[in-house]
Amino acid sequence: MYYGTDFPVFGDWFYIHFVENRGMAFGLELGGDWGKIALSTFRVIAAIAGFWYISKLVKQGAHKGFIVCIALILAGAIGNILDSAFYGLLFSESNRFEIAEFLPQAGGYAPFLYGNVVDMLYFPVIDTVLPEWVPFQGGQRFVFFQPVFNIADSAITIGVIIILIFQKSFFRRI
Repeated sequence: MYYGTDFPVFGDWFYIHFVENRGMAFGLELGGDWGKIALSTFRVIAAIAGFWYISKLVKQGAHKGFIVCIALILAGAIGNILDSAFYGLLFSESNRFEIAEFLPQAGGYAPFLYGNVVDMLYFPVIDTVLPEWVPFQGGQRFVFFQPVFNIADSAITIGVIIILIFQKSFFRRI
């Protein structure tokens, strides 16, 4: 994973922060080439299942809000699939000194479905040093909400949160 330079957007609360994520949420990886292809295959199968599920929901007359939430989740998943599928083909590899170059002469750094997903939204809402009296962590730097994510991750998260909040109205039995 490459962590690039922070570009402040809104004070100390919001930065554009370039990160290439090799795995899935929060930088978790399955490990090696087999893990990467297993994750990519799972994503594609899940997206196909998502299309099937949405068409089933529409035919059954499901709550429109629920259909929108599932569509948000599917759209986010497809965004991450496209990033993983094509980013490695279209960009050079990044390192600590250089951000990836678009359409390099030597070609991209990874074959189809082996690319990284680019995350760039960073909201360190609280960035402070904990007081010495705090057990185990006293005197250490503390950042609340450290994950760096992208628009696709946001769509997935928003879809899931709305389903959880409105589940009673989405799944009302008549």
